Amino acid sequence: MSEKWKKATLCVQGGYEAHNGGPRVLPIYQSTTYKYDSSEELAKLFDLDVDGHMYTRISNPTVSAVEKKIADLEGGVGAMMTSSGQAASLISVLNIASEGDNFLMMGNLYGGTTNLFLVTMKRMGIEARVINEAMSDEEILSHIDSRTRLIFGETIANPSLEVFDFDRFVPLAHKAGLPLVIDNTFATPILCNPIALGADIVVHSTTKYMDGHAMVVGGVIVDSGNFDWEKDGRYPELTEPDESYHGVIYTKQFGRAAYITKARTQLMRDLGSTPQPMAAFLLNIGLETLDLRIRKHSENALRVASYLSTRTDLIESVSYPGLESSPEHDKAMKYLEGGMASGVVSFSMKGGRESAMKFMDSLKMAAIVVHVADARTCVLNPASTTHRQLSDEMLREAGIDPGFVRLSVGIEDVDDILCDIKEALDKCL
Repeated sequence: MSEKWKKATLCVQGGYEAHNGGPRVLPIYQSTTYKYDSSEELAKLFDLDVDGHMYTRISNPTVSAVEKKIADLEGGVGAMMTSSGQAASLISVLNIASEGDNFLMMGNLYGGTTNLFLVTMKRMGIEARVINEAMSDEEILSHIDSRTRLIFGETIANPSLEVFDFDRFVPLAHKAGLPLVIDNTFATPILCNPIALGADIVVHSTTKYMDGHAMVVGGVIVDSGNFDWEKDGRYPELTEPDESYHGVIYTKQFGRAAYITKARTQLMRDLGSTPQPMAAFLLNIGLETLDLRIRKHSENALRVASYLSTRTDLIESVSYPGLESSPEHDKAMKYLEGGMASGVVSFSMKGGRESAMKFMDSLKMAAIVVHVADARTCVLNPASTTHRQLSDEMLREAGIDPGFVRLSVGIEDVDDILCDIKEALDKCL
């Protein structure tokens, strides 16, 4: 039945099925361990011969229900929640890359992801090679060699708001025999299904719109089940025996779910980036209203972006894919439902960092916080905060200048949001 449900119904009803006499709402299974009647049953779990829960570091009934809901929303064969979005991005790469390997990353990724890939993963011996849409196909392909493992991009880049060109990069990745991994955090599965557009793996920081209330940090990886890991022998992690599980070959034993099974049973087991049952429960509450909220966010953000575009006295430029004047608008109309582009609007203040700071300090309702994409309107200067660790060249690559402001438009009454913004801008005159 659930495979026929539309997204709004999946948000509310997906993942958990209440049985006769059981709790109507997804319970919190606050337990680290699970009892079995025989040692043989538990041994089969550790041999990966049967499904079940052995230890909450690896899986938990509350977490599993939410994973199923997200997998259904994204159209994947399986999902694995993590303790944060950063952990999801890390594991999505480590699952198929080892020391000496490399991968391609878009240059406009979120600053935290960029630092993870270019600094921390470099220390692990895995090289991230930066590409961008301005490069020709030939130049991009020239960055690929026999040790290249994947291409990583964002549906809507944070904070430049560039829209990923699926029609171009899906064929490029697959021509090179590589999976395409997409961070779908800003779009959410309501506005975009990267798997339906040809992506192979999807990650989210569930901390953002999926949670929606700034209550709980989390992440998730979704496996499309569509990539052929056996095609050219490039992925021995999945196609050769895993001695830590008595020689299991993931592609042989788990078929389309090979990637996500290995991520859980090997990397989650070893790294312990575990989501807690309470975190999954809180995330599920947010997911139930995701379809409603992301539409309201998008509606409000378009109104705000339109207003900001009129304030040429103080604002140099406004970035929002939903604007018809945006260079990203055509891609938004092609890849995002109805051209809705979530609730984040970016703009550059004339006068640089000083003007941006004055504007933010003058806001009354919108809060200055290190967060984005929840129900409340909030604001940040990325060059001073989330992207502070990047060099000037890397900031330019990410589409950020000193006067750049990232405004996360909430679901309050849009007239109140606009009044707050107008009064703050007027104080900058």
